Amino acid sequence: MSRFKRVLIFLGTLAAVFVAAVGGLFLTQWTGAQVSTAGQVEFRNALKVPPLARSTVEKDGTRVFDLRMQAGTTEFEAGKQTPTWGFNGSYLGPTLRAARGEKVKVRVANGLDEASGVHWHGMHVPARMDGGPHQEVGAGKTWTPYWKVDQPAATLWYHPHPHGRSETHVQRGLAGMFLVDDAKAGALRLPKRYGVDDVPVVVQDVSFDGAEFDHGKGFLQSTGFLGERTMVNGTLDPYQVVGDELVRLRLLNASTARIYDFGFSDDRGFALIGTDGGLLEKPETLRRVQLSTGERAEVVVRMRAGEKTVLRSFPQDNYGDGWQRRFGGGDDSFDVLELRAQQTLRKSGPLPDVLTKLEVPDGKDSARGRYFGLKMSGINGRKMDMGRVDETVTRGTSETWTVRNEDGVPHNFHVHDVQFRVLEVDGRPPQAALRGAKDTVFVPGGSTVKLAMRFDGPADPSTPYMYHCHLLYHEDQGMMGQFVVVEKGQTSSVKAGGEHGGH
Repeated sequence: MSRFKRVLIFLGTLAAVFVAAVGGLFLTQWTGAQVSTAGQVEFRNALKVPPLARSTVEKDGTRVFDLRMQAGTTEFEAGKQTPTWGFNGSYLGPTLRAARGEKVKVRVANGLDEASGVHWHGMHVPARMDGGPHQEVGAGKTWTPYWKVDQPAATLWYHPHPHGRSETHVQRGLAGMFLVDDAKAGALRLPKRYGVDDVPVVVQDVSFDGAEFDHGKGFLQSTGFLGERTMVNGTLDPYQVVGDELVRLRLLNASTARIYDFGFSDDRGFALIGTDGGLLEKPETLRRVQLSTGERAEVVVRMRAGEKTVLRSFPQDNYGDGWQRRFGGGDDSFDVLELRAQQTLRKSGPLPDVLTKLEVPDGKDSARGRYFGLKMSGINGRKMDMGRVDETVTRGTSETWTVRNEDGVPHNFHVHDVQFRVLEVDGRPPQAALRGAKDTVFVPGGSTVKLAMRFDGPADPSTPYMYHCHLLYHEDQGMMGQFVVVEKGQTSSVKAGGEHGGH
């Protein structure tokens, strides 16, 4: 009996040690998962502003851009060279700019040693020009998409979309802005001098292992890569000198998994004037604007002479449960960009009371509804298949799509080619930040959104567009589906295996 007791004591002690070790490891992981740079950044580097891309105009009026994907090295920190990718340079790419009604052509050359591509995120384009996984550009190959710009002024962007490899390609630096202008927006009294009072703000989270990028992710979280610091336009610890009372920031969340809740360190209000697809109907005064991966927002902040304020990302409580907030980044905070006002500022008048009229449907003329359940296992229970068309829509019709997060992990939802209106969030009207034209929307755990969109074509039964979670690790794992736009009575003719890799 005494021997039996000794065995029990030994096993009990062993179990206690194991439980204590596991508990200690979990506590360490729990504590270490929370990241904050708030109040700790020195802001030593002047913000780099991506140059406007050069273009030529052909005889028929087509504006032509050249983009070359290439590998190189970038010195983010003094004396440390980091291997990176970029368009027309070592990291990120130039800002493309075109006006509504213009015909554009982009000669995309792939100077990498593997296939990649360029998707025009937010752009209304023919399916064959979309730059999704069916239009991969092989190593050493060139692809030349062309289309007519037919949408309102907006802050769009471009990035790779290779099937199963989008996260690492974007993370390495392949991304840039594409600005669309139009006459109505140009006539409004808004800051519009690029790089002066109208500033692109491409936000990414990063992690360095020495001079190398760290592209890994923690084993207790499932959102994808989460870095422990941020940079803007490829600039670590950035500041921007402001010479005007009003400054317009075109915010782009170009991270692959991290979600930001932007505001200012002194909690000042700002005017939200635009979302993914362009200007709002009127400016909305806010103190926070949340952007999941791929989303954009145009904000205008008023500065006083000689002052400083910091663009900050604040902790967020709408990820789902406490586990998702802690290990998915919801508890994190970052100081992103310091604005430094000069001692004398150029005067800026008030913003217009009215900006535009939205060109997205309101759901009243929807011809049908569709449902999309988001899980890590796929959308509506199916992983992406290049040869399978999941939905077929009729050109010229409007639809209402209901999207629900069914597994509690933070997701969002991006639809190619169209801009949509958010009709409802969990059965209620959307908040101000979601009342504009959108192409990407955050869908927290357990949440449901209803979206109204119209498919204006052109019809192409043989080439699909994508819808997917834009947390790119999730996309790469198969959280993506395909739809084709057809004329009434047509059916899909997409071939098994798709068309990718042939450019």
